[in-house]
Amino acid sequence: MKKYTYLAGLLASALFLSGCSDSFLEVNSPTQETIDTYFTTDEHIQEAVVAAYDPLHWPDWAMDEYNPVNIMSDIMADDIWVGGADRNDNKYWHLMMNYEALPTNCMRGLWTDAYSGVKRCNDVMTYLTWAGENVTAENRAYYQAQVITLRVFYYNWLWKFWGNIPYFDENLTAPYLAEQLTADQVYGKIITDLEGVITMDALPMKEQSANYGRVTKAMVYMLYAEIVMYQNDETRYGKALQYMQEIINAPEYDLVDDYTTIFKEAGEWSKESIFEVNYKDDNAVRAYTNPLMAGGTVLPRLLGPKDWPDGTDGHDNGWGFAPIRKETYERYSANDARRDATCWNAAAINNNYTHRYQNTGFFLEKYTAHTGDNKDQNADADLNYNNNLRIYRYAETLLNAAELIVRGAGSGDAKGYLNLVHKRAGLVTEIEPTIDNIIEERRLEFVGEGKRYWDLIRTGKAASVLVPDEYGYRTNTWSANKKYLPIPQSEIDAAQGTLTQNNY
Repeated sequence: MKKYTYLAGLLASALFLSGCSDSFLEVNSPTQETIDTYFTTDEHIQEAVVAAYDPLHWPDWAMDEYNPVNIMSDIMADDIWVGGADRNDNKYWHLMMNYEALPTNCMRGLWTDAYSGVKRCNDVMTYLTWAGENVTAENRAYYQAQVITLRVFYYNWLWKFWGNIPYFDENLTAPYLAEQLTADQVYGKIITDLEGVITMDALPMKEQSANYGRVTKAMVYMLYAEIVMYQNDETRYGKALQYMQEIINAPEYDLVDDYTTIFKEAGEWSKESIFEVNYKDDNAVRAYTNPLMAGGTVLPRLLGPKDWPDGTDGHDNGWGFAPIRKETYERYSANDARRDATCWNAAAINNNYTHRYQNTGFFLEKYTAHTGDNKDQNADADLNYNNNLRIYRYAETLLNAAELIVRGAGSGDAKGYLNLVHKRAGLVTEIEPTIDNIIEERRLEFVGEGKRYWDLIRTGKAASVLVPDEYGYRTNTWSANKKYLPIPQSEIDAAQGTLTQNNY
């Protein structure tokens, strides 16, 4: 196996805290004590656990790049365009969309964010050895379960986008070399870690409101199913189905009645929500000069129409990225509640905004800038919208279960699960639980949530669906050698010839 010089995870100190929107993220800075004496108490271990959550917030804007994870995958699928001023605006987005990313012009910020998260999770595991009996067995298991799950979550980003990555579960020492594993080897590591967390049984099925944002048993189950289904690991389908059915049978989770409320501020952490990344505008101090500080997200500003009159139709202006394709809007039935809750038809309200590249008139209502959602921030307004990023919803639990049953994982009401989601959208006619119907339902349910591209790959549909379009925007066809992005050239250079580049 190759080795390389790992630098990215060292860019952010484990003590650089920048919490999210809930009370458990309000921490005090450490004293001048040395690390090995400071991180020996339960209170200080909790601070390190909080630090391990921090990189979840960074990808939308950090390391001088806009890398909102949901959009970075969806631009490579078939529901949204890239947009912006032109093909040179966030050029690496456009290159990714056309499957021609280059090591010198590809997404690198997310790589650094993820490895920073891995480092912080490993830090906690180290600190727990220093703390010894100062931390109770119960708390120790609770902290370990959280950071091991988070580490898997960060590696899941790296694994899906880059595949063959350097992997370590103990922090590196000089000369900072980590073994580069194949994608299949990475899968083996992360799925084994999740199985260990599940065996520990140290997490609640759902947290109390003061701790919303921490990982839970249900979140672990969803991450497990996502990874197993993406790997097409049939040997674990039965377990994945069991975990989905445990969530379904749990009283804490259910579909909300009204789909249009899910992505509003009032809809955060509803009974449908299994995991969200918290953002806040209350006293938010995130700034371009310090984007890792506590606060909100820039995603809504990225997605709104350029020069939109603030407040018109309840929306603020934006930068015109990720316009929804007209064909996506037209896939919905007129009476499907998800259509307007997903696709904001701005052009029908006021077509005098600045039409940017690939403009369709439709914008992602789930995350576009709504007036007032950054009103209580105290720094850069662009970076401090309060929209939580939805990661896992109960609707996905139902659709996962339906698909796993159809794939032979076990027994259950696949048709019932599928049609709970379908009918919640206001659609009366039932549909049959076929793989194609389930994948189409996922498409309509999760536009803009970062699911579609990975669904096309894991179901073998990518090569036939992701083809040149009639507009001349996408001129290349997806192929298996495009499954993984090229590793950033800066990482190749740091490796001094010991890191193998992906085939691109």
